[in-house]
Amino acid sequence: MSAEAILLVHGLWTNRAVMLYLAWALARRGYRTRSVGYLSAMRSLDDNAARIASEIAALDASRVHVVGHSYGGVVSLRALERRPDARVKRVVLLGSPIGGCDAARQFVQSRWKARLLGTTQAVWREMPHLEIPAGVEAGAIAGTGRIGLGRFFAQLSSPNDGVVTVEETRHPHLADHVVLPTAHSLMIVSPLVARQVAAFLGTGRFAR
Repeated sequence: MSAEAILLVHGLWTNRAVMLYLAWALARRGYRTRSVGYLSAMRSLDDNAARIASEIAALDASRVHVVGHSYGGVVSLRALERRPDARVKRVVLLGSPIGGCDAARQFVQSRWKARLLGTTQAVWREMPHLEIPAGVEAGAIAGTGRIGLGRFFAQLSSPNDGVVTVEETRHPHLADHVVLPTAHSLMIVSPLVARQVAAFLGTGRFAR
């Protein structure tokens, strides 16, 4: 059994290939990573959470960390809530709207836009309360680079990353929270974000 492993969870409308840069950046720092794919807009939140929980359980490591981008962070927290695993020590959320997503709520109000959200419509209409399990240190990275679909199809309060507002990434039980000058979709290819992810995984705090 390896000492440590990281599960990388992509966001809505994408697949595990988008996590390649982050996997490479963390591997350079000595971490063993695994990227997992799931049908983000075709399965319910709980079905996708069960998928992520199974992937966590299958990791051959004594310590496990999870890094989730956007909706992937929501699914990851739901997975840990529904199926706790004592090996999971740290979670990093990249632009994850764990406090709800006003841009998505505005999408849901339009019939044709709502179709793009698929099965996640129910999540955005009434965001479930997400818990951070006892014994898990969670850190959130928010962005202020306003490049994203939300900027063109929704009215977002500032500051935001083009899709998710900084306030929507907060949770009362986070171990740490940092705001970086990066856009929502670019977080997963940002060297600055990768450095902060590695810092949190190593120490439980972001670098300042």
